[in-house]
Amino acid sequence: MTELYITKTSTRNPLPQRLADFTTLAEALDYAAQGVTGYNFHDGRGRLIAPLRYAELRQRALAAAYRLCRLGLKRGDKVAIIADTSPLFMEIFYGCQYAGFVPVPLPINMSLGNHASYVERLARLLRSCEARVAIAPAEMQSFLTEAGSEFELLFSGDGEAFHRLDANVQPLEPSRPDELAYLQYTSGSTGFPRGVMIDQATVMANLRGIVTHGLGVRPDDRCVSWLPFYHDMGLVGFVLGPMASQLSVDYLGAREFAMRPMQWLALLSRNRGTIAFAPPFGYDICARRLRSGDLERLDLSSWRVAGVGAEPVRTDVLERFAECFAPAGFDSQAFLPCYGLAECSLAVSFAPLGQGIAVERIDRAHLEHHAHARPASACGDMAVTRFVNCGHALPGHDIVIRDQQGQPLPERAVGRVTVRGPSVMSGYFQNPEKTSKVLRDGWLDTGDLGYLTPEGLFITGRHRDLIFVNGRNIWPEDLEHLAGRCQGIRHGDVVAFTAAAEDEEAVVMLVQCHLSDAQRRRDLVNELTSLIRSDFGVACRVVLLPPRSLPRTSSGKLSRSEACRRYLQDGGESLGLAPPAASLTGTGAP
Repeated sequence: MTELYITKTSTRNPLPQRLADFTTLAEALDYAAQGVTGYNFHDGRGRLIAPLRYAELRQRALAAAYRLCRLGLKRGDKVAIIADTSPLFMEIFYGCQYAGFVPVPLPINMSLGNHASYVERLARLLRSCEARVAIAPAEMQSFLTEAGSEFELLFSGDGEAFHRLDANVQPLEPSRPDELAYLQYTSGSTGFPRGVMIDQATVMANLRGIVTHGLGVRPDDRCVSWLPFYHDMGLVGFVLGPMASQLSVDYLGAREFAMRPMQWLALLSRNRGTIAFAPPFGYDICARRLRSGDLERLDLSSWRVAGVGAEPVRTDVLERFAECFAPAGFDSQAFLPCYGLAECSLAVSFAPLGQGIAVERIDRAHLEHHAHARPASACGDMAVTRFVNCGHALPGHDIVIRDQQGQPLPERAVGRVTVRGPSVMSGYFQNPEKTSKVLRDGWLDTGDLGYLTPEGLFITGRHRDLIFVNGRNIWPEDLEHLAGRCQGIRHGDVVAFTAAAEDEEAVVMLVQCHLSDAQRRRDLVNELTSLIRSDFGVACRVVLLPPRSLPRTSSGKLSRSEACRRYLQDGGESLGLAPPAASLTGTGAP
């Protein structure tokens, strides 16, 4: 019996490259299908399990479009699909493009033991998007069946059941430039879903800016990604972007990355990847999981764009990654900070290519009291906060920093980041109230805080996370970074926020901790409260939690707002805290 071998799609493509200069995603796939590149899916050990050329994807997508039409869907109807890293997601997503339907990527279940909460979340999302069809990978179908039990869906099933459906033979009418390309739920929309409406012209404008201005895409580029398809960076950046510029991509699932993060780098090394992105915690986990002998098996010299985004950039994390992987050929100049959000399709600004991380050292006291980013003295001993340059806006887009009344602020004044341009969403689906709060006269209020200089945009944090105490604005990232000085506390183990306590605003820090000895736990709490009082002059309630207790968004970022909500709602029981009498907290809280 002859053994069959599968091979990855080629990096080199005889098809002349076009950089997202199309009017719709369907038009872009029609062109990409004429070449030899495509998507490549790998298992948790990095083995290729499913190469998918764009030519084959186009045929599968057309077949999916005919099946969807046979179900009786109307133009603009929503097709929900649990966005696992698989070919099934691709054929359904692009099938919608060819038939004028709207795909809605739904999150996968990233952790064990939360069956009920995951099903509840799926049900909220199905209701919010008014889904008419729901599709899931076979291993997740039970979740979807349970979540969709109360809805009158035209079809709910897995890929095998979907493929058994009859196909319609009527002519297809692909989505037009002014119609929705997809509905993207923001990663933080857990309790109150916000479906970001992105039409074809909007996403194509963002893709053109990304591949031409942001990444400077070349014909011999190859992408590598573990980012989930239900997150804007994973979907727009590493599903739509490579296809619209005819590049091949190597995928590792998000769950597989969490278990074996080094496989991401091994895949990049083996296939000579040139473009890969991650939030800071992605680089952090790779550096922490590095073992003796790993470097000898890696060659990262081909990695020319190491993008960093999705959360505020921590320079210490990137510096540690660069130091760890320099022996494997990683060049720190490949780091590319950027800023974006789902409400702007994906990207707003990029730092210059090939220059690495540019950092400003800011006088922290002046920042806290005056909301002004004054550079710290080079020789002074003042407290310093560091912010990373996220570069200039994409062509055709504008960034203005505004105060609470919406008035533009001068250079270096810290305020709300607002954006205008062709990549901005049309609004939140079926939510005019929330839409009106963030979209006014074409300007999008991102909810982020930052400042501008001639060199670019600097993001300082989320407006809703800002800690206001004793007439000062304190950035929670500064407190969390300070906690990292204590032995055993890692990036991602701590969140800080304010919570009402006895008619005042108390500063609270939640810390995931592996320590079991009572005295060592008391010592850690005392060390943290003393550090915070010494460096910031504020009292802080420090609370130790069991490992893996802090809530995260669907994209893996820590959620301060959800941590605060749980802390206030039930005294921390849902975070794994013992009853108050047995709970260990600091004594410095108001």
